[in-house]
Amino acid sequence: MNKPQITVSGNGTELNNSKTLKGRAKRKMITQNIVLSLIDIAKRNGEYDRVKSFWNTYHCQNKVHSSGGRLYGKYCKNRFCTLCCSIRKALIINKYLPAIKEWEDPYFVTLTVKAVSAKLIKKRVKDVLRGFRIIVDRHRKQSQRSTGIKLSGIKSLECNFNPQTKTYNPHLHIIVPNKQIADILINEWLCLWTKKFAHRLGQHSRRVEDTERDLIEIVKYGSKIFTESDLNRKSKEKISPLIYVAAFNNILSAMKGHRIFDRFGFNLSKQDKIEIAKIMQLNQYEEWIFDLKQTDWINDNFEMLSGYLPTAELRSLLDNNIDKYLQ
Repeated sequence: MNKPQITVSGNGTELNNSKTLKGRAKRKMITQNIVLSLIDIAKRNGEYDRVKSFWNTYHCQNKVHSSGGRLYGKYCKNRFCTLCCSIRKALIINKYLPAIKEWEDPYFVTLTVKAVSAKLIKKRVKDVLRGFRIIVDRHRKQSQRSTGIKLSGIKSLECNFNPQTKTYNPHLHIIVPNKQIADILINEWLCLWTKKFAHRLGQHSRRVEDTERDLIEIVKYGSKIFTESDLNRKSKEKISPLIYVAAFNNILSAMKGHRIFDRFGFNLSKQDKIEIAKIMQLNQYEEWIFDLKQTDWINDNFEMLSGYLPTAELRSLLDNNIDKYLQ
């Protein structure tokens, strides 16, 4: 029986790359488990418009096709999908790494403000981004009048959750071309926020020693939900990690509509821009469906695609240590 023709895009993934396939299966398993909890939280909060987006991510890469030694699938492109975040990270690294390597003495900068409660996180995220734009716009105008230097670099928005205090810390990670711009950003940030909201010890700046490593740090997704239940590092007691999905949902809500990663003060050269993904029609292919219980994609012959087997610790974490109520 002839199979129906299907359309795929992109270059696909090499089927003989076992490490990549197992990593994809692991991310798929983690995403589906977390998204099911996010759906429960959204329903409980009456956020029914978000339920559809969460289900789209749950079904992301559920069905994939192999042909010519490569694997193809469609992506949901949601920022809370670990599969799509991995693809997006690779694209951004390929896009920006050549430009950053041309900077003579790049610096890695972190700008922070005081943590806030869940009720204030949405406003704090807006204020953090707005404050940064004020600083960049001010220096752009000064450079146009030849009274200052133009600020340039790349930045990402991140937010951590503190389970002890139940507070959130939106902050910015930035890579800039030199120390002068790094110092300007920190000084301007402290002046803008004043001592009431930002302290000098909370701001950090260091020379970039490994460009690719620091770029990866910049483009990783902007939240941390695998968090130790007790932040007291001095304790000798072994601590079980928790996945704070309710806090993750609050962070997602606060970041909705905002650009997590962006450049400022410069444009990419034409050779650094990513080519549009090619589109192909396939007539000969094999179809694979993801089975959460098996943590792998399975074909009609009940063969497994990646051979991924999660550790007992990861299974236990996803089954027993997801916090949906911030208790």
